[in-house]
Order: sequence, then structure tokens, then C-alpha cells
Amino acid sequence: MQNIVSRQISHLLVAWSKGNEFALEQLMPLVYEELHQMARRYMRQQSSGHTLQTTEMIHETYLKIAKSEDRNWQNRAHFFGVAAKAMRQILVDYARSKHSQKRGGWQERITFTEDDLVSNGRSEEIVALDDALNQLAVLDERKSRVVEMKFFAGLNVEEISEVLKTSPETVKRDWRFARTWLLRELSAQSE
Repeated sequence: MQNIVSRQISHLLVAWSKGNEFALEQLMPLVYEELHQMARRYMRQQSSGHTLQTTEMIHETYLKIAKSEDRNWQNRAHFFGVAAKAMRQILVDYARSKHSQKRGGWQERITFTEDDLVSNGRSEEIVALDDALNQLAVLDERKSRVVEMKFFAGLNVEEISEVLKTSPETVKRDWRFARTWLLRELSAQSE
């Protein structure tokens, strides 16, 4: 059953990339539950005072994807990688908005550990992680994308290697490097 749905998703993505707007309407019910799981994963990392709701994040993600100019979908995994990037940007925008409402700026010291880069989900941590990922993307775009797909979208090594058209071993190496680099970078930012 899962293979049939996966093929149907891929078929609709191809149709949508060729200009069939109705394909997006058919696609969303098929991907909604997985988008919901991704959004829940993001929201669990947020602080208890976070006011952005899971459903709101899914709808914002849908709007970002629907408005996207780049519709050259490779497959299901590629779509969810793009969705993860959209969700990350929604959280960053939300965090920046919350920060702009606070007085005093980024005065608080931020501590990062390997196991828990953004477990508190504070806006400062989300923005710091986004900045670090953007810096990593300048150095190595693929490593940055591996982090997005693994950490944010929850894709496994095989799915990431499929999206990036590289070997699973390369994905594992990229993940190890990126995780270490991010930890070092985020720790340096917090000092």
C-alpha cells in the first residue's frame, strides 16, 4: 500500500511540475499526514510558550510550496526536503518576529550540546541555528541540505542519498562533519 501511495505522490509531483495545478489539490491529502508529523517534530523542539500551532505551520508550508517557482520535483523525498526547508524558514521568521518584540536584543547566553541543538526552541536558538546553517551552506551546500533533510524533515540516509544523488556513505560523512561543525559554530556564537 505504501509503495502505491509513494508512486501516486511521485506521479502527482511530476504532473504538478508540468503545470497541472489540479495535481497539487490531489497531492495534499496524500502528504498531509507526513507533513503533520514533520511539523509536530518541529513543534516538540519549541519552548512551552511557543504560540505557532502545528496546523498553522502545515498551512504556511502549503502556501510556500504552492507559491514556489521551482517545481522541478525529483521524487517524494525531494518534496519533503523542500517542505522541511519551508518549515525551517517559517520557524526562523516566527523567531525573528518574536525577537523583534522583545526589548534588549540577544543578551541571553545560549548553550548548545550535540544531543540538543535546539531542544528549548527559544527564538534565539532557532535564529542562531539558521544563521549557522546558512554559513555552512556557503562552505558546502550539500552538507547543509543533509542537515535540513535529516534533522528537520526526518528523512533517513537512503532517502537523503536519493534526493542528493549521492551514496549513503557520503551522506553519513556529510552528517558527521556538519553536526560537528554546527556544534562548534553554535558554541562559539554563544560565548
